[in-house]
Amino acid sequence: MLRKPDSALLIVGHGSTVNPDSSAPTYGHAAEILRRKVFGEVHCAFWKEEPSLRQALHLIDRQEVYIVPNFISEGYFTRTIIPRELELTGTITQRDGRTLKYCEPVGNHSRMTELLLHRAATVAPAAPPGETSLFIVGHGTSLNDHSAAAARREVERIRERGLYAETFNAYLEEAPLISKWDELSTQPNVVVVPFFIADGLHSSQDIPVLLGLEAETGEAASDRRLFRKNPHQLRGRTLYYASSIGTEPLLAELILDQVAAFDAANSP
Repeated sequence: MLRKPDSALLIVGHGSTVNPDSSAPTYGHAAEILRRKVFGEVHCAFWKEEPSLRQALHLIDRQEVYIVPNFISEGYFTRTIIPRELELTGTITQRDGRTLKYCEPVGNHSRMTELLLHRAATVAPAAPPGETSLFIVGHGTSLNDHSAAAARREVERIRERGLYAETFNAYLEEAPLISKWDELSTQPNVVVVPFFIADGLHSSQDIPVLLGLEAETGEAASDRRLFRKNPHQLRGRTLYYASSIGTEPLLAELILDQVAAFDAANSP
């Protein structure tokens, strides 16, 4: 079992200046890891919230720091923004008497498929998989093609298992559009899992409108019972809408796994 009492863990999230739910999963996973007493210190930092990435290392006392990006895919933020803001020079950075170890983003973990299936089964326990269409929903657009590719990868892995009658990737801003879910699917039951880290603007406000669950964008997810109203009878189907995969409590284990994977890949 992973034990690093002399090391610190820094979990890096995107954050938001407008949605209070954006940072909540990152803080939740940090609290769970701290409860397990794996690390001597556990901290969070964000691109769009306090504490900022440039403040993060000033909060940490330990000399060895593992940095895990709490992002759904590897892309601009993990390859450019985080290394720049934390002044990382590579996978391992030696600076000011510290060793900074930059791990893979949590969304790259192979067990993400397992978490998606767990979330789908939990939100729709009464829906027989053989009579169910599963949608994994990403953002899409050429500006965010890494997350779209990650969603396609997960759908291919789920299809290979043959658990659901149909499995689709769908997007907010590129085809196949999640707004056309009833045209894309044929099964009586439909399960929709947002492939996002937090229940922010997209999963709590945009997707419900695109699905037809709501007529207009509402409040933040923390201000209403959005994900407790399942199932929905809509367009002749029984639809189940899950909260974002990043809110899954089991994600804390994937964060720890990324630390263990870093050690395995960089051992002498």
